[in-house]
Amino acid sequence: MEPSQITILKKRPATQGPQANTFWRKTARGKVQKVVREHYLRPASDFPAIPSHVPQWIVVDTNVVLHQIDLLSSPSFPAPLLIAQTVLDEVRHRSLPLYNRLKALVDEEFAGEREMLGKRGWIVWNEAIEETFLVRDQGESPNDRNDRAIRHLASYYGSVLASNPAKRQKTGTSTSRSDDQPSVLLLTDDADNKRKAVAGGISALSVREYVESQPTEVSSALMDLLAAVGTGPEKKRGAALYAEVSLSPAESRAGLELTLLALQYLLPSVLQAGVKAGKLFQGHFNPNPYNYKEATVACHERDKPILLVGLESMNRSVAGDVVVVELLPESEWKGAADDVVDSDTAAKNDDPDADPTTDDEEAPAPAAASKDVQPTGKVVGIIKRNWRTYVCHLDRSSLPPAALTSTTSTSIFASPVSRSIPRIRILTRQAALLSSQKFLVSIDRWPVTSKYPEGHFVRVLGEVGSKEGELESLLEEWEVPYRAFSAAILDCLPAEGDKWVVPDKNDDPKNVWAGREDLRGEIICSIDPPGCQDIDDALHAKRLPNGNIEAGVHIADVSHFVHPDNPMDAEAASRGTTVYLVDKRIDMLPHLLGTNLCSLRPFVERLAFSVLWELTEEGDIVNVRFTKSVIASKEAFTYEAAQIRKDDKSLKDPLTDGIRLLNSIAIKLKAKRMAAGALNLASPEVKIHMESNESSDPVDVEQKALFETNSLVEEFMLLANISVAQRIYEQFPQTAVLRRHAPPPKTNFEVLQDVLAKRRGLSLDVSTSGALASSLDDCIDPNLPAFNTLVRIMATRCMLSAEYFCSGAIARDAFGHYGLASPIYTHFTSPIRRYADVLVHRQLAAAVSGTPLHAGLQTKSFVEKTLEVVNKRHRSAQQAARASIEFYVALAIQRREELSLQAGGGKVRAEAFVIRAFRNGLAVFVSQFGLEGLVTFKRENEYDAETYEIAVPSDPTDASSPSVRIGVFDKVLVEISVEKDKNTQRGRVIMTLIEPVNSTNA
Repeated sequence: MEPSQITILKKRPATQGPQANTFWRKTARGKVQKVVREHYLRPASDFPAIPSHVPQWIVVDTNVVLHQIDLLSSPSFPAPLLIAQTVLDEVRHRSLPLYNRLKALVDEEFAGEREMLGKRGWIVWNEAIEETFLVRDQGESPNDRNDRAIRHLASYYGSVLASNPAKRQKTGTSTSRSDDQPSVLLLTDDADNKRKAVAGGISALSVREYVESQPTEVSSALMDLLAAVGTGPEKKRGAALYAEVSLSPAESRAGLELTLLALQYLLPSVLQAGVKAGKLFQGHFNPNPYNYKEATVACHERDKPILLVGLESMNRSVAGDVVVVELLPESEWKGAADDVVDSDTAAKNDDPDADPTTDDEEAPAPAAASKDVQPTGKVVGIIKRNWRTYVCHLDRSSLPPAALTSTTSTSIFASPVSRSIPRIRILTRQAALLSSQKFLVSIDRWPVTSKYPEGHFVRVLGEVGSKEGELESLLEEWEVPYRAFSAAILDCLPAEGDKWVVPDKNDDPKNVWAGREDLRGEIICSIDPPGCQDIDDALHAKRLPNGNIEAGVHIADVSHFVHPDNPMDAEAASRGTTVYLVDKRIDMLPHLLGTNLCSLRPFVERLAFSVLWELTEEGDIVNVRFTKSVIASKEAFTYEAAQIRKDDKSLKDPLTDGIRLLNSIAIKLKAKRMAAGALNLASPEVKIHMESNESSDPVDVEQKALFETNSLVEEFMLLANISVAQRIYEQFPQTAVLRRHAPPPKTNFEVLQDVLAKRRGLSLDVSTSGALASSLDDCIDPNLPAFNTLVRIMATRCMLSAEYFCSGAIARDAFGHYGLASPIYTHFTSPIRRYADVLVHRQLAAAVSGTPLHAGLQTKSFVEKTLEVVNKRHRSAQQAARASIEFYVALAIQRREELSLQAGGGKVRAEAFVIRAFRNGLAVFVSQFGLEGLVTFKRENEYDAETYEIAVPSDPTDASSPSVRIGVFDKVLVEISVEKDKNTQRGRVIMTLIEPVNSTNA
């Protein structure tokens, strides 16, 4: 068979000679990019033919995918999608998560009576097919050319399918095509694109028209999923926002002139010029958790964040948006409010069917002391929206009485679980169903004429209060991927399954032993938390003949099983990390690897990547080497069991001696770190007690116990990470996967420094990490042993977050890890649960063995993009874990209260520290439960901003009674109960002040 002809199209600039087929250009980010003016095309016959038995194919343009992906993904969507490469490329450029979602949708199979249709989508590589490729016309914009290419694809395949006799065959099912049904239908919400399609003889509908044309059952299922498009402020396919006011079609027909409730956004060109000139400032929008009418924007160009006061100044921004801010005149600068303002109370009477003609009357902010005044501004534009799907519940106060029985679309408010997101107005036909459910909602637009954003329903998560529904809503809330591993991923696992074993050295057809050191004879053990199944690391230590000590850290060799560029690797990269919840673990890798073949379980041989040091008695490194290995762990200890073993003086066996040797070196390693300026920070950790091993019902909560062996493991993991970081950076100076912790801005500590000085007469030196560590050690109150821990917790909150980075992306002097006082650092020791560690393993293997490294890990852009996802997933995992703990702590306190009341006692009480004071409340921290809560007062009290105190009447029923002054760092007694949170609809901890003043009626 002769090979098909390949057509090469060459486009040369008129001003250059015929040899100029390629040139180099510099991108906006300063990168050099090669541009090739050649396009290789093949005939359509060289590509797989699209199935002709499908009654109707739906071609969508880019905007339909961007705005209506929830509708397209619905199981009720009746027809398969024909996705043009043009659309795929544009979606990938605009949103990588949406691109991945579209690719996954195309691979899904229809179910039920539509099973015969096969896959839910088909990708057509129209940019590579001779019959469907279009050259951009002179003067034609890229957007217009792409729209024309999509219309041409719809026309071409409509003709191909119309001429195919197979399409006329009836299938005998409801999926059969009627005689008047077009083979290919174009869906577009762009009126101009639709007009041109119809003029060209192409069948085209808007998405709404298509949904309304479906049978009642299908139409009803899809109608709630329709996103509101065409009236928002976003320009077609443009990431920047335009300063235009658009009315809905109904409003336009009625000729309504609506009151503008917010400032119009400036044009993108004005925003860019203003930021470049230093007249405007760009940063992330961060709402105040205590006051919904305040927010801040941190900008690189300014030491202090810019304060936004009032909803008008916040100008339709939501948490995480990248906004542009204009500073107000200095005479209008204000200080942060000193009271708690709850959005639920303020908005409880709002009508979802109508917007107020003016915004809420906003009380002027009280005059702030000069030290509290900070730069104040207003949002004048949005660079990038952070809109996503939000976990919501139905705000029943917004429901008209007829909504619970009506089957017509009703406008209601969906209240997001996150307090940083405003209520979202949606249209739904299923208000009665949603009234008892948690569900997902996407924001579609936020018109300048509306107080609230508008969105659409996505799907139900589960019943409010049910553990299954709450678990899924928690995972969705923090964007944790939790789908089951697909068949393609599971096919990447060893064919032997759980029968896989390390082969005999002399019978190794797959060369598993190649380049590995046999360490099965070493006395190796693991030390982990109770119940740990995914054992990443193990250790050993022994005395050498020369008097020095050999210490080894052995890490699971995950990269032996997870190979680059296969489905399992892609899924691990997407998940980024394992997520640990109180009663569930969302694994990064399939169970077979994470808890079996990779896990360094005792008494079985396992593949490992080992770091071996020769150390002096004082913990100084003589030399270090890295090797792939085979180990056989001799025991798996919990921290407590290892501590008991170490402390048992009657035991003299090699394993116990090894633990003692490791511990003695760990103590010296920690002393060296602390002397170098490492920080000993604190964060509350609690342990949830369950009713039984099989039950997920919590019965109590207590602080986690820490042992000396916790520090033992930590010190050797840190040492391994630092040693590996040095080695991979030496080998790959431009693409090494590293981790940094940037020094926090000194302004982050100003409030804490001022509070310590005025409330305790203590100073906090933040000039260096060493100075900070020393001054934290001096923050002691002899009468309050927990005071130092509290200060360390508050200092931790002033820090920046650590992050992964590519070594070639930043200057060498910015590599350092501030908290560890290490000039270089990475993560190597937990590849079962962290994808960054898998990348580090691959780089280290290439560095020590000389084997080729995957091309991606030698490309700075690939490493940067991968680590961007990993950083996001790492933050989400931490937040999800905290939310899970808070949920179960609330359940445990509720259970404790029930048992106390049954025994004739009262509600749960505990000591707490005041960490912030407001005019109408106190933020307190209960170390016993690791909880932070808010004690609120019904009336405002006298607040002294200079001393961080409020004066509360000793008799709450008598305002004239003598006042009791309560301030930051004071110890108080609180009563803790649990009630349903209005936002999350989960049990929420409520705190009431008992001593020194009872605030029950205050």
